[in-house]
Amino acid sequence: MAYKRKQNKGESPKLDMTPMIDVVFQLLIFFVVTLKQEDILSKLSAARPAPNPNAEKEKQDDLLTILVGPTGYVYNGRPYHLKDLDTKVIGRFASISKKAMIVIKCTGDSPHGMLVQLLDICNKHGMENLAIFSM
Repeated sequence: MAYKRKQNKGESPKLDMTPMIDVVFQLLIFFVVTLKQEDILSKLSAARPAPNPNAEKEKQDDLLTILVGPTGYVYNGRPYHLKDLDTKVIGRFASISKKAMIVIKCTGDSPHGMLVQLLDICNKHGMENLAIFSM
């Protein structure tokens, strides 16, 4: 005689997907965190477009860097007094281009008043594109 299997007349069994989704997200986070950017860039062969020959070339002359130290101001490795910076450096630079970038680097022991005086001179000449860094 053949054995008949009883059929379950209740609800059909359901598979809970929550633990599986948790594991998948943990694996995804693990691989994203451990992936090195060098691996991506070494295997990525993207063809970049050629530069536009009609585009204007950026000028390196549009950048002025002044260091504010504890004893004074330094531009191009030479110390300057505030009056000399006003007339010889920033004044001439402003006459060429008022949209040029002025980078002001302050040392940790430079007085705050020296920075304010330099900012006042830049404002007097209409220079608005300033970047201030603390070293």
